[in-house]
Amino acid sequence: MQPTPAPAHTERLWPGPVGWLIALGLAGMFAVAFWPVSPLVGTIALAVALVAAVAMLVVAATRVTIADGELHAGSAHIPVELLRDPVALDPAATRAALGPELDARAHLCLRGWVRTAVKVTVDDPADPTPYWVISTRHPDRLVAALDATTPAAPREGRPAS
Repeated sequence: MQPTPAPAHTERLWPGPVGWLIALGLAGMFAVAFWPVSPLVGTIALAVALVAAVAMLVVAATRVTIADGELHAGSAHIPVELLRDPVALDPAATRAALGPELDARAHLCLRGWVRTAVKVTVDDPADPTPYWVISTRHPDRLVAALDATTPAAPREGRPAS
């Protein structure tokens, strides 16, 4: 049995500190609401609400991976051979790409707590999606991984090598 090669890029988009503080605050509100009934009920409400809030944050932490010839962004995936011209977006460029420059047909994998992204063109005549915009805390690493795994394709005006 062949060992599975390591992913070219893998990242989990965990919420930032504010997200975790909100989860703790929400659990605390449940404890305060049930404390007058009984301190035991308040403590149980705290524990249940904290577990539920942390579970929701874990589920919301999308994974971005390049492995086995595919880019996975959350539950969506696309073969890297169909991707061209990845571009790292800083916070200002991400806002522009998601605002005035946005094509309604684009595929978006976004997390509000991540301010940077990568925009990559889809080169598939059968796919109406012109490009993907993917949230990432490490846009340069994702672009480098895409460049390393994407086969070179002839561009307009350039002969194939």
